[in-house]
Amino acid sequence: MSIIAPWYQLAYIIPHLYTDQDAYQFYRVAPEGMMLVTCGLNLREYSLAAVEENLPTLRDRFDLMAKKKVDRISLSGVPVASALGRKKMREILSDAEQRTGLPCDTDLEAHIATLQHFGASKIALATRWPDAVNHMLTQYLAEAGIEVLACRSFARTLEANKYSDAMEDHELALRLGREVLQAAPGAQALLMPGGLWFAIHAVPILEAEFGKPVLLNILSTTWAALHAAGSKMLHRPDAKWGKVLASLR
Repeated sequence: MSIIAPWYQLAYIIPHLYTDQDAYQFYRVAPEGMMLVTCGLNLREYSLAAVEENLPTLRDRFDLMAKKKVDRISLSGVPVASALGRKKMREILSDAEQRTGLPCDTDLEAHIATLQHFGASKIALATRWPDAVNHMLTQYLAEAGIEVLACRSFARTLEANKYSDAMEDHELALRLGREVLQAAPGAQALLMPGGLWFAIHAVPILEAEFGKPVLLNILSTTWAALHAAGSKMLHRPDAKWGKVLASLR
C-alpha cells in the first residue's frame, strides 16, 4: 500500500458553510494517512424547520461526496440528527447508502456505536446548546437504549457557537465535564457533542480525573470509521487523545 497517497478518505458533511474546528481537531486525532474531505450545508439555527430546509442540499452533498471516491460519508451536526429523530435520520442514511454504495453515518450514530462498544448505557451529557436541543438529543439516545443521567449546558445560539473562543471553550469543557460527572457518579461515559466545540485537550484531563471515556464528535466519528476499516487500517491513532481512539489499539 502506498505511503504517499491517503490510505483512507472520510467525507464529512458540515452543517455550516466553512470548515475550521472540525478539520483542525481531526488532523490532531486521526492517524497518519487518513484524510478528511469536507463540504457544507447552511444551517442557520437549531430547529427542525432549519434542518428540513437543508434536506435537499444534504441529499446533493451525499451524492457529491460519493463522486470523490471516499471510503465513508458522515454527517456532522448532532442537532441535525436530534431534530429529525432517529427513525427519520436512519431512513436518510439508508437511502444515501443505497444511492452511493458507501457506508453513511452521522456523528450521533457514531456516538451510539462508540457507547455500545464500551458497554455504556448510562451517561453524563455536557453541551453548549439550549434545553430544547438537549431534550431532542436525550430522546434520540433513549431510542438507542442510552439513558442520560445528568446534563449540564451553557446554552448558546448556533451563531454564537460559530464564533466562540478556543481557549474559553476548552475551559468550558473542563467546567461542564467536571460538574456533570460529579452530579452523575453512576455515569459510564461522558458525551460532549458539538463539532464547533474545541475540546480535544480537555478529554485526557477529564478521563484522568474520572476514569471514564469522554466522547467528542470527531473522536466517535473517527473511531467508527477506523473500526469499520478493520484490517485495512494502515495506521492507528495516538492513544494520548483518550479512551475512544485508544480502544482501537
